[in-house]
Formats: sequence, structure tokens, C-alpha cells
Amino acid sequence: MAIKHFLQFKDLTREEFEYLFERTRWIKQQFKSYKQYWPLVDRTLVMIFEKASTRTRLSFEAGVQQLGGAAIYLNTRDSQLGRGEPVEDAAQVISRMSDLVMIRTFEQDIVERFAAKSRVPVINGLTNEYHPCQILADIFTFIEHRGSIKGKTVAWIGDSNNVCNTWLQAAEVLDFNVHVSTPPGYEVEPERAGLYGTDHYEEFSDPMEATRDADLVTTDVWTSMGFEAENEERKRDFEHWQVDAEMMAVAKPEALFMHCLPAHRGEEVAAEVIDGPQSVVWDEAENRLHAQKALMEYLLLGKINE
Repeated sequence: MAIKHFLQFKDLTREEFEYLFERTRWIKQQFKSYKQYWPLVDRTLVMIFEKASTRTRLSFEAGVQQLGGAAIYLNTRDSQLGRGEPVEDAAQVISRMSDLVMIRTFEQDIVERFAAKSRVPVINGLTNEYHPCQILADIFTFIEHRGSIKGKTVAWIGDSNNVCNTWLQAAEVLDFNVHVSTPPGYEVEPERAGLYGTDHYEEFSDPMEATRDADLVTTDVWTSMGFEAENEERKRDFEHWQVDAEMMAVAKPEALFMHCLPAHRGEEVAAEVIDGPQSVVWDEAENRLHAQKALMEYLLLGKINE
């Protein structure tokens, strides 16, 4: 099988995602039933972190171990990558000593260059531009609760960051719609989102209008990693983009709320929403584990018929 990477959401087809969602459901079921499932015995995942993480490290490290494999954690501060070793050289060495690589870093260019020289599959654990594993888990969570996402409307409220960019790519691949509302000056950049002419998203200056009749309302912190110096300015700019009960009330009655976490209650989301009955953030967080297990299995072993 040719090496497959998962660097952007659009790297896989609709058919591949449909397979992954079904595998995620099955793998989660095994986990919940305490059934051992070890398809990745003797396989090693190398995790390279330039950006700090809680959920990404835990879900990948626990995930590969639950599939019978092993994980090795590398921080760029503690390795030659942090001392100027070319990404291409590191890729050739690391991929000769492992079976799978996950990278969480700043520039998308880094994971692209690493993958170009890697002998093994490479997964984007997050970059400034994209967060494909998060949206893989988010869409599985929606399917779990509400069925197919095809034709549905997702309202993105807040900063047009890497998570927003990935939702836009996912809408293209899986045929649903995204309503985006950002403060002035924080709008989506189509080229950065990897979009070149699309019918699947619409921008709204008023977040209430973006949320109206949505099936899913989702947001993220106002200040992403790397933008901490802008924190106070962003708090002022995003003041009217908090997802609160009033905003959720104009979405569909059965609408779900998601947040990739960590969350700041009282900023991008009101406590009554994230801790309320429409919120599925804890299922969403757990599903990073199961969706990534399905992804790792697929990248290493291809399709499996159980």
C-alpha cells in the first residue's frame, strides 16, 4: 500500500472518512466492552511536539498503546530538531526507526516537508493552519448523536483559526455547510483555509444570524497559541462573539454545542452553554482517542473487514 499521510482534512476522500467513522464506532465499542484489540503490536508511534498539548499527547499515546503499539515522545526542546537539524534530515532518520509519526508544530510547511521525506505515514497533530484530527473527532461525535452530517449546517463563532479552516475543508469533502462569524479583521482567508471557490460556507457579520437554524454551534478560544500578546485586544474585539444561551436559542432546538478545549468560560462560551444539556464537549474530547485509533490503524494497515 502506498504511504498515506493525514496533513490536511482534504487528504482523504469522503469514502475514506465514511470508513473511518465506522471503524471509530467499532473500536470505541471494543474499548467500552473491555475487549482487547491489538492490531498494532510491535508498531511504534513517534510523537514530535513543538507546541504544548494535553489532549493530543494523551489521546495518541494512550491510543497506540490500546492498539498494542508503543509511543515515543519527542519535544523539540530536547532533541536535535530544536538545535537546527533540517526537518528533511530528521524525517529520514525518525521514519527509519518507527512506523508512524505525529507532529504538533507551528507552520504547516514543517509537516509537509517532513512527510515528503518520510518512509512512514505522518499525521498532523495541529499546526497554525489546520487541526484535522480534531475535526475528525468532532464529526464522528456529531454522527454519534445526530446521524449523517451531510447537508447539515455548522455555525463557527469566533476566530478564523486552524480549527475553523479545517471545518471549511471538511464541509467541502463531506458536503455540509459552515456559517462563519468573526469580528472585523479576523475573517477567513480562503487561501489559508485551502479553499479555492466553494459553495459550502457563508460569512456573517452578525453571529446571531450565523447561528440561526444551525445543527451544530462550535467555537474555540479567542487567543490561540502564538497570539498571546494580542490577548487583551482580542478580548475587546470578540466581546460580542460569546456563545451564550441567547445565541443557542436561535439554533435548531436539537442543535449541539462543541468546543475543542481548553475553554474559557465567560469568554468565548458561557458556562450555561458548555455545561448545559446541548453540550457534547466531553464526548467530543474522548472521541479524539477513538477517532485517532481508527486513523492510525487505517494509515498502517489499510481497510479492515471485521
